[in-house]
Amino acid sequence: MTVSPLVVLDCDSTTIQDEVIELLAEAAGSREQVAEVTERAMRGELDFAESLRERVATLAGTPESVFRDAYERVRPTPGIHELIDAVHGRGGKVGVVSGGFHEVLDPLAGDLRLDLWRANRLEVLDGVLTGRTVGPIIDAAAKAASLREWAEATGTPLSATVAIGDGANDLEMMAVAAIGVAFNGKPLVRERADVSIEGDLSLAIPLLERLS
Repeated sequence: MTVSPLVVLDCDSTTIQDEVIELLAEAAGSREQVAEVTERAMRGELDFAESLRERVATLAGTPESVFRDAYERVRPTPGIHELIDAVHGRGGKVGVVSGGFHEVLDPLAGDLRLDLWRANRLEVLDGVLTGRTVGPIIDAAAKAASLREWAEATGTPLSATVAIGDGANDLEMMAVAAIGVAFNGKPLVRERADVSIEGDLSLAIPLLERLS
């Protein structure tokens, strides 16, 4: 019997090939500094919320037009369209939960036909980024909570869920899901994942047959 799965992915370096904060930071002239902090956070060496505040602070004074510029440079990961089609073909749902930003994830969600998505929001005053976020921070615990919430909302048993991510802040949601998948994962993530794949998200499609 085919089950209707719920597949929840991380966004940056998973659903897309880019780190959105780095695309934004490039416009702000702080990409090198931000990339270093991102890498340390994904390896699990830094608290995610702390690293997010540190990176977002470098964006202060950047015009909000940077969101459109960043989105135009986003590159969907190979296989993402095929994976979404496979999940939808089984009557399932695809969600993306991101430590990145709604301002770029919202248009991406429309283009990819995502069913569910959640991310951080950047504060903008008078058309300019303040260097702060607004609302709750989407960290590891929030990602795991999102998967549970979406499973309940869609009537999907946890035994029919897959979580896919690359960084340390994806580990909690991967532990909640029936199958936790490391995609181009950092060493810690590959070590703890149920399955590890590289390069092409369509490699996750056969895993849908394992769900119950």
